[in-house]
Amino acid sequence: MPTYEYECDACGHAFEQFQSITAAPIKKCPICKKSRVRRLIGRGAGIIFKGSGFYQTDYRSDGYAKSAAAEKPAAKSDAAAKSQSTSESKSESKSETKKDAGSAAAAKPASKAAG
Repeated sequence: MPTYEYECDACGHAFEQFQSITAAPIKKCPICKKSRVRRLIGRGAGIIFKGSGFYQTDYRSDGYAKSAAAEKPAAKSDAAAKSQSTSESKSESKSETKKDAGSAAAAKPASKAAG
């Protein structure tokens, strides 16, 4: 809610009033009680950010943004190399598992025939 500045044209009394934006302007002076009060055009106030979502690093310089963008392709190629080596090791372990399962399956019927 903004703070509005008022001045009485009858007595010259200047005052501020904390009001809602939708509230009607004050018309009566609190000192002389005459209906000669007018709202002044204020100098405004700075923007106040409330909450934890605003950080100094949100608005960095262009130089920082360019260097960060230059580092991203290198980071992506490192990540691609890691994922490629991980997928190769997974495929090797799957093929080994299938071989083990095949030899275990061959051993089971022999044990059933003996039992």
